[in-house]
Amino acid sequence: MDISTTYLGLKLKNPLVVSSSKLTGNLKSIKECVANGAGAIVLKSLFEEQIRAEAESTVKHANNMYYWFPEAKEHIMGLSMDTKLDKYLEFVSEVKREIDVPVISSINCSSPDEWPKFVSAIQEAGADAIELNIGIFPFNDSLQGTEIEDIYVDILREVNKNVTIPVSIKIGYYFTNISSIATKLVESGVDALVLFNRYMRPDIDINTLKVIDDNNMSSADELNISMRWIALLTGNKIGCQLAASTGVHDHVGAIKQLLSGASVVQLCSTLYLNGIAQIGVIEKGLKEWMKEHKFNSIDDFRGKSVQDKTTLASFERIQFMKRDME
Repeated sequence: MDISTTYLGLKLKNPLVVSSSKLTGNLKSIKECVANGAGAIVLKSLFEEQIRAEAESTVKHANNMYYWFPEAKEHIMGLSMDTKLDKYLEFVSEVKREIDVPVISSINCSSPDEWPKFVSAIQEAGADAIELNIGIFPFNDSLQGTEIEDIYVDILREVNKNVTIPVSIKIGYYFTNISSIATKLVESGVDALVLFNRYMRPDIDINTLKVIDDNNMSSADELNISMRWIALLTGNKIGCQLAASTGVHDHVGAIKQLLSGASVVQLCSTLYLNGIAQIGVIEKGLKEWMKEHKFNSIDDFRGKSVQDKTTLASFERIQFMKRDME
């Protein structure tokens, strides 16, 4: 039985990818993930805004000594950012040396200005691919939806100017038309789309009256959000690979996503809730299911549940139609 697959032009021993998180932010847990069967690793995201904020904080705490020398301020900020980026590059190189599965570098960026140029250094450090985690939350009433989409396209184009390795983009579902932005990104050269980014789920403590953010883990109930759009985009022959993220907690969820057309599934919350050994449990369940249904490879059943009806309105509105008739 062959459970290997290809993602971003990379050969993976299986379609189980550990997504960007604290688990992929240190070499020890990364090695543990690989030992338990991970097909690829997406490194913990490097945040553009966080790096810049830390650099600005360094300058701010310098007792205003740079007030009269703005050029020096910019120079020190640049040095501070370069130091942090160098540490990240060292980390990428170390991980690449120590493990034998593909290493995907994740960058959380919000503009096409300076950061896309940094990806060339990540490529030189040994990353096999880039995952752009573009975080633009649509709460600015002066920014049109098409303008937000244009930022995604601009970032992608700038990144592609600076690297030759494959590039994927992890997007959220806060778009007026997901098919439209997906098509724009494919036309602009994206190699894969990761569906979907899971933003913070805020809650309110009614005793303290404060906003809390402890709802960090996904649940298996969230699977259908990405599964629907993977099926729709697959049915519409979107033209790039799709990775399923959020809600994959067991082999059942992984199989459903593959049946919908996903090339790989990304695992995160389930590893926190059930331990890193859950990777092997999911792999075992996948193999047993394939044996039961007489599938010899992933390609034998990938997208098998996607039929022409998935691209029709009935696929999107079926629950409302059923509810109205009951």
